[in-house]
Amino acid sequence: MSRIHLEFSGRIAEMRLDNPAKLNALTVGMMAELAAHLEVVERRPDIACVLLTAEGERGFCTGADINAWGDLTPLEFARHWVRDGHRLFDRLARLSKPTIAVLNGHAFGGGLELAAACDIRVMAPKATLALPEAGVGIVPGWSGTQRLARLLPEPVIKEMALFGRRIPAERALALGFVAEVSDDPRTAALAIAEKAATLSPRAVEIAKSMIHAGAGEDASAMIEALGSAAIAATADRNEGVAAFREKRKPEFPGT
Repeated sequence: MSRIHLEFSGRIAEMRLDNPAKLNALTVGMMAELAAHLEVVERRPDIACVLLTAEGERGFCTGADINAWGDLTPLEFARHWVRDGHRLFDRLARLSKPTIAVLNGHAFGGGLELAAACDIRVMAPKATLALPEAGVGIVPGWSGTQRLARLLPEPVIKEMALFGRRIPAERALALGFVAEVSDDPRTAALAIAEKAATLSPRAVEIAKSMIHAGAGEDASAMIEALGSAAIAATADRNEGVAAFREKRKPEFPGT
């Protein structure tokens, strides 16, 4: 049974978590589904924006299902569970399309890290943010002390991770972590996505890459991607490819 659905409406894609009985806690299967959906969306040039939503009203995502990792050995936990989660969330963060997390309910632990991997967030008034890992004897493992540290002040992260405090929606808005607080966060996010769909797709993609490079989000890959995109549009590149295929010495025009 699928627990993350991918749907399309015009130029907007929606990936919807569907595990409401467990407040959309992530399982191994859900992580695999999310990875597959990201690959589909990345290869759809007609998609201008991606929404990450969740079923139910209580929880956007309360992290990783403890049944998925509770019995892992220390080596399995570190080498596979943590690293696999990092790779997946990095893939989401580096998606070429702009992404919006719709926090219809609480975002705890891995759920907060999931939301942080999106470009912006819209939040329901009663939703809260938390890093409760210390309560079950672990630490944030999917960038809660890393990527999140670029989005929130250090003392705020310490409040959550060291003292177990929750951050309410209005404070998250004041901190700039969420773009908007709305009684209907999905509708608010759709309005933002529809505006994004009117903009130049290539300009948005390149702007996102530039911002990420400046913020340290895989800066080396972003810089090389931007340089490669620029060189791919040159006559020199076309001449180099043609000369290779024709087994001759290239004559670069310098344009």
